[in-house]
Amino acid sequence: MRTLRFLFPSALLVFLSTSNVIAEKTKGPPPKAKAAPPPKLTRAEKKTAAKELAQKMANMKAAGQDNVGMTKEAAELRSYELRKKKTKGILRKREASLAQVLFPGASPEEYADSDTVPAFVELVESKKTQLPFQYYDLPTCPMPNEKIQKRFRQRKNLGSRLMGHKQTMAPYQFPVKAEKGCTPLCLVEVGGKKLRWLRKLVERQYRVHLMLDQLPVLMRSKELNYAVRGYPVGFKAPPSYTGHKEDEYFLYNHLRFTIFYREEPEEFEGIRITGFDVHPVSIAHKMEGAGVKPGETLEGAETRPSIETCGPNDNPVNDPETYLALRSGSSGEDMKILYSYEVQWEQSDIPWADRWDVYLVGSPDDEVHYFAIVNSLMIVIFLTGAVATILIRTLKRDIAGYNEMQTLEEAQEETGWKLVHGDVFRPPQTSPLLLCVLVGSGAQIGSAFFMTLLASMLRMLNPLKKGQALTAIIVLYVLCGGVGGYVSARLYKFCDAKSWKRATVATAIAFPGTMVAMFMVLNVFLTVVGSATAVSFLTLFLVFLLWGCVATPLVFVGSYFGYRADKIEVPTKTNQIARFIPDVPYYASPPTSMLLAALLPFGSVCIELFFIMSALWLHQLYYIMGFLMAVLLILVATTAEVAMVMCYLQLCVEDHRWWWKSFLNCASTGLYLFMYSLWFLGTKMDLVGVLPVVVYLTYMSMISMALGLVCGTVGYLSCFWFTKKIYGAVKAD
Repeated sequence: MRTLRFLFPSALLVFLSTSNVIAEKTKGPPPKAKAAPPPKLTRAEKKTAAKELAQKMANMKAAGQDNVGMTKEAAELRSYELRKKKTKGILRKREASLAQVLFPGASPEEYADSDTVPAFVELVESKKTQLPFQYYDLPTCPMPNEKIQKRFRQRKNLGSRLMGHKQTMAPYQFPVKAEKGCTPLCLVEVGGKKLRWLRKLVERQYRVHLMLDQLPVLMRSKELNYAVRGYPVGFKAPPSYTGHKEDEYFLYNHLRFTIFYREEPEEFEGIRITGFDVHPVSIAHKMEGAGVKPGETLEGAETRPSIETCGPNDNPVNDPETYLALRSGSSGEDMKILYSYEVQWEQSDIPWADRWDVYLVGSPDDEVHYFAIVNSLMIVIFLTGAVATILIRTLKRDIAGYNEMQTLEEAQEETGWKLVHGDVFRPPQTSPLLLCVLVGSGAQIGSAFFMTLLASMLRMLNPLKKGQALTAIIVLYVLCGGVGGYVSARLYKFCDAKSWKRATVATAIAFPGTMVAMFMVLNVFLTVVGSATAVSFLTLFLVFLLWGCVATPLVFVGSYFGYRADKIEVPTKTNQIARFIPDVPYYASPPTSMLLAALLPFGSVCIELFFIMSALWLHQLYYIMGFLMAVLLILVATTAEVAMVMCYLQLCVEDHRWWWKSFLNCASTGLYLFMYSLWFLGTKMDLVGVLPVVVYLTYMSMISMALGLVCGTVGYLSCFWFTKKIYGAVKAD
């Protein structure tokens, strides 16, 4: 007891002293006094300030100031040109920087002087082909050791696997603020097919993409005022330049990296990366001595051969006399390539939040998207007026006259849409099962796409992150299987069809089965050529697992509730004998009606479609999901209104077979998209070879079919609603 009485006060004193020390450490420096907010300017003062700023920027451009450099003036000019991309957009609040727009919620990474910044290699791509390759498929230096890769390994999602994106560690090392002169990396021997393939990559203008702290590597020229992502594998020189009989191919085997960083000890600890540039050099290194094994890493090795052209104080430059030509030796021996690099660290005043500005210099301004939406809204307003005229004036007058008590002779003189009230809800006689399956599939695709855009606008996913948007579309499409099954079952039950099992199975496998079959056939050819987009068996098995174990059961669940629901009620009774259909004018019968009906919906989205196609195939950035959501809503409104107008014209000529026509008239929007893709292929793309064209047409046909199903579903359902409304107002026995 005495011992306890002695220990208790001692322990209490130790606890109190320790808590005081911890409190002192965690208290931190006293908070700084907040600066007074700047006084609000009047409207006239804002206009004057805007004019002065515009004049200042115009003078800077007239003086030859570039907008791609890392100077304060270039950053100011860049920020001024991109100011509208940071302003308040559709369903998007005003952001202070493009980093918050492109990567919402991302925070800067800070590196200490003892850290090594990891660099990753991405796909080796070309605009001339749609066949990317992995970086380590090229004859280059080996990967870092397994321990380093595990330390910086990044998880891959389903979308990135399907797109072939596989971020692996680059063979280069970037210790913080450690400058390196010319550093030899490794020696590689290339010959035979590998050398010919490397020459083909140079000819087809393949580019290597690296990533450092989430920043893509840039080739930047302040003199020419341009900045482009990635660096070319090599370059081709014509005979007029080299003096040879044929074109000569040269390889870039030396890379000069420049890393820009910001250091503010008062704001944060360590440094923040604000820029990542590369300057490729082609140089035939001269080595003395032997004993270097091909593929052996030279950096950090205890012994390495003396290299005259790559010492710690050497800075190789592009000189025509020392270019590294891609050809075998004089006696046919393999070509030896010595890879090297150098690193420079430069301090910059550009904030971390503005480091993405240079990547969007030269991209279309948001005003173009606004003009596209305004153009589409004008089409919607025109169609809304047409539909309103039909519903309010024409139909109101017709319905009022038809509901009046008339003599039998007067009723016999009635013509037009009123006479087909006994046949307008007659179920389609041609393939009702197929029609219900197509409408259900379109409802499933449309629901998934709408939810994906909604998640993007709510910042639940980022389309710029590799494969994230594609993963979201696939997962949401699978989860929307219940929607497709429910819609298909309700419509199939209305058609009084009995093969409900066949309809449910067809809804579950028709569209995804077609897509998977096309993709698997294409995947065979991609695997043969070794493209990075070739999908492994494990990924295909995962897709089949999602399809068979998640999507299909959900379709069956939706169909169960659809068949359990009451049959859709219609306002009129159907005659036992179908009414005779007179000759239909050309504008109300396919294929003319299909071409006319789909023209306005496609025209309402064709401008925005150009930016989407450029992002898909020309490696441009597309991040404004608010505009895309607005375009989707405009497309739905335009398609619905066009479908109702065409349905009214068809009923006026006493043609009651509107079921398939309402679907096909709007589904032909997918045909317009495919025709547009052919125009884009011929005018904007410069593909080389047969397989790249096949890849492009295969994927565009998939996208066109999906769009056609969505638009056809919207047209069909809107016509169903339209006919129920107009005939519900008619008094008929």
